[in-house]
Amino acid sequence: MSQFSRRRFVELMGATVGGMALPEDSVGQPKISPKSGEDLVGRRPNVIVMICDDLGSGDLGCYGSDLSTPNLNHMASEGVRFTRFDTVHPICSASRGALLTGRYSTRTGTKPVYFPQDTDGTNLDEVMLANLLHAQRYRSMCVGKWHLGSMPEYLPTSRGFDSYFGVPYSVDMHPLPMIRDKTVIEENADRALLTSRYTEEAIRFIESSSTDPFFLYLAYSYPHIPINASPRFKGRSKQGIYGDAVEEIDWSVGEIVQTLRRRSLDENTLMIFTGDHGPWFQGSPGTRRGRKGTTYEGGCRVPFLARWTGVIPAGHTCDEWASNLDVLPTVTSICGASLPSKPVDGLDISGLLTGGKGPERHEPVLYFSGMEAGLNLQCARQGGWKVRIAQYTKDPYVLGTPPGENLLLTKPELYYLNEDPGESYDVADLHPGIVSQMIQQVDQMIPTFPQKVIETYNNLKKNPDSLSTPTGAPARPRITSLHQSN
Repeated sequence: MSQFSRRRFVELMGATVGGMALPEDSVGQPKISPKSGEDLVGRRPNVIVMICDDLGSGDLGCYGSDLSTPNLNHMASEGVRFTRFDTVHPICSASRGALLTGRYSTRTGTKPVYFPQDTDGTNLDEVMLANLLHAQRYRSMCVGKWHLGSMPEYLPTSRGFDSYFGVPYSVDMHPLPMIRDKTVIEENADRALLTSRYTEEAIRFIESSSTDPFFLYLAYSYPHIPINASPRFKGRSKQGIYGDAVEEIDWSVGEIVQTLRRRSLDENTLMIFTGDHGPWFQGSPGTRRGRKGTTYEGGCRVPFLARWTGVIPAGHTCDEWASNLDVLPTVTSICGASLPSKPVDGLDISGLLTGGKGPERHEPVLYFSGMEAGLNLQCARQGGWKVRIAQYTKDPYVLGTPPGENLLLTKPELYYLNEDPGESYDVADLHPGIVSQMIQQVDQMIPTFPQKVIETYNNLKKNPDSLSTPTGAPARPRITSLHQSN
């Protein structure tokens, strides 16, 4: 980094050492009238997508947390906050693959998690968001955790991005190289400085903006374990290292917003903030059941904020259902880019961003497990209705506890998430028609997936669970297996 840019970044860091929110006088009515989803098409704004690793849906102040997140709270007050936004894969790589392709990762060959020894990644014939925006003359950069393949042909600069600075996988993997474009510049990055360094790179990219619009994908490495934060944030939150890491991410978001304002880019930039899935061992899933790796809402519900000054109405809350599959079709629609030739699974929700109506979803949203090969389908959701058709014999993704066997529930469970977000009350007996219809829709969708998914689903349906499994409990081994083990 040049002496000038380092000095400039230190000045920016010092300017917000208190982690304070943006000025309150910036909150208010949009300077221009909000647009409908159709009116947004072709406006070609700058696009910033920020995604956290293992952030709980209840970890931000604007979602009820006691953690100090003034800048994200302010972002919510200046834009739209979604209360019912899910990932379709409750695990790192698969979730990111779905967001960047608009397709289930079970279609794109994306593993649940890539490890340093893996030599593959998301299928090379898949088109990502950066590819589509490149055709519209967008400059693009990926900053932070990639996790969709670490070999050169799978890195961001081979997937449509002009430049890359970050790490190829999670902070619990060793070594953790820092990569610029396709060159390893550090064999093992300093994990304590990741958020601050990502912020520095993001600011430098924004400040180098020209007349062409830009796309910035900023993927924070935290609060994934082992959690860390820079020295100036350690101990600040009084809520442990998890709170410190979240507060540093909040600070980073504030720096991004201030940079946009300083460069007079605020009214022509769509900002999105979200997470990849629910929290792991620490963090809050809110009132929802389950955590990372599970297909309960605690593992799948994520924060989702969108801000575009003068276009997205300030202080809007959206209670409609949406998922990370919708990010690609929404952004491409707004930016006037074409969709990929392969069918996407998400929908354009630009109308929801501006307080209008969302698209009609004719098919359920499917929830694939984050365990094993990620091929196990467990749930489907249609609006607020969620049917659970399969479950592991053990709670997944706890250290030392494998998930066991994925078994078909002899009696599917049905939850109405609009009134029961904790999935506490199975109402399948009250609505057998809804259960039957949703399972029939799933049966019709599965043949559109790759052969491995079809085979896994067919094998599941031949493998029913014990009749003794209580409603709402993780599935138990079949009675025959219990007799054999005894």
